[in-house]
Amino acid sequence: MSLKTKHHILSKRNLLVKIDKKTVKIALKIILTATALYIVFSKIDIEQIKEIFTHINILYLFLAFIFFNLSKVLSSIRLNIYFRHIGIKISELYALKLYYIGMFYNLFLPGGIGGDGYKIYLLKKSHDIKVSRLITATLLDRLSGLVPLLFFAGILFIFSDFYHKYIWLDWLDIVGVVTIFPIFYLVNRYLFRGYIELFFSTTFLGALVQLLQLLSALFIVYAIGYEDNLIIFLTLFLISSVVAVLPISIGGVGIRELTFLYGLSMLNIDANGGIAFSLLFFITTAISSLIGAFLS
Repeated sequence: MSLKTKHHILSKRNLLVKIDKKTVKIALKIILTATALYIVFSKIDIEQIKEIFTHINILYLFLAFIFFNLSKVLSSIRLNIYFRHIGIKISELYALKLYYIGMFYNLFLPGGIGGDGYKIYLLKKSHDIKVSRLITATLLDRLSGLVPLLFFAGILFIFSDFYHKYIWLDWLDIVGVVTIFPIFYLVNRYLFRGYIELFFSTTFLGALVQLLQLLSALFIVYAIGYEDNLIIFLTLFLISSVVAVLPISIGGVGIRELTFLYGLSMLNIDANGGIAFSLLFFITTAISSLIGAFLS
């Protein structure tokens, strides 16, 4: 057997291994998503969910959609700050287009290349830049959104009925709120020192993005008429957003609903309103993400 033939066989074998790994990951995501949804829908009253949906305040729901998409506009501006820093000159409009395309890929094409991966692919194709720099910029963009998300989740937790449930969790929350931004600054300073000059502007934008998302969630709470549990719902919304970041389900579906189901159960609150909220937030996300289908 010639060396060329051996190389060809090995290449095909490696490709099959990669395909098998990808197939397994997709299958696991589907199974976990389906399992989570099964657990949720086996424990709620479907008729009550339908009742909540029939009495939705459309104006509040529209405002939720607007503020959600405003958060995406700011997110694209933040990401473009990182891109400009590594020498990629693209307009804010094109950066926004890339962001929506990424949202579409993340939500509707979870088995293929992810949204961040597709953005990196497009920019690498049109710019002479190392992939590692694009990955670093994208990673820091993600972190600059995640850190404020954790901070606001911690703040709302303190003012929610979850506080004082477990003393150890109270202390963990307080320590986290106090230290998360200093720790993130030190991570930037010593691991990503080439980007440290962007720390304050991108972290500030990340905080604004999360505030806009909170406003979007607030309007959904008012849309379904559950404003009496506003702080609880917003706290669970932020916690579920953190959990949904984990790449274990399709677009966070099922994971958010499970968070609301068990979070509200801890407080002996009927979970139907929380599930309705979670489903409406997913619908808002899905409709917004579909914009990316027309831009790709």
